[in-house]
Amino acid sequence: MSFATMMADAKASAQVEIEAGWGQGRASFGGLVAAVLLARLSAEVPSDRRLRSLSVSFVGPVAPGPATLEATVFRSGKSVTQAEARLLQNGEVQAVLLASYGTHRESTVRVPSVELTDIPIPANGRTMPFLPGRMPDFLQQFEMAWAEGGFPFTGQDKPDFSGSVRFRDTSAPFTLEHFVALVDAWPPSVLPMLSTLAPASTLCWTLELLEEALDPDPTAWWHYRVRTDLAADGYGHAEARLWAADGRLVAVSRQTVTVFA
Repeated sequence: MSFATMMADAKASAQVEIEAGWGQGRASFGGLVAAVLLARLSAEVPSDRRLRSLSVSFVGPVAPGPATLEATVFRSGKSVTQAEARLLQNGEVQAVLLASYGTHRESTVRVPSVELTDIPIPANGRTMPFLPGRMPDFLQQFEMAWAEGGFPFTGQDKPDFSGSVRFRDTSAPFTLEHFVALVDAWPPSVLPMLSTLAPASTLCWTLELLEEALDPDPTAWWHYRVRTDLAADGYGHAEARLWAADGRLVAVSRQTVTVFA
């Protein structure tokens, strides 16, 4: 079952099958879980509302197999809609997504975002190979080219990295759900500092979308840069930014991660 098929199923029904091949340790890839929840919400939220931000709490591991999706619109005013989606398996909540949608408002305040001027050329980067059994299964779904920093578990002195990413499967149109999953494809920012394999997982993830129009070209690269604010006591806090191929800043991502090392 393709990513696009799972998204279509989530939009059409409260029941969805989480496909195998998207594993991340003992759980399914968090970006896929967020995308499925967002797809379910899209069936409930007015079509004129644009997603402005979302926050996901990963309560428990989502396993491959059937899942139930619950969507609630808390309030839909003249320009803003606030909503929630939950994913349940075996009657237990495994993930919760809060989303804020809003239409355009007239305003005299305008501050442009900072464009990326040193756009990396993915062909010149270090492409991370997929190594079955040594990497999370979901990474086989993405192409990732490093521009700065080290790969995970390479014993670097400092955290953080940058690079470019896109889906390997370019047969389906690129959607908002694709974009949300793609942002989360990168590993936690501190993993390059570790010299041996160790588990890490996202506790909470917040994503702000700055641009309304996403590039519909499924072959387009998206450029990512992450910086760690603090890491201590088994937790890491980091902020990342994602730019389109033309240098437009399109999203800001914040994560709190747990690191078991």
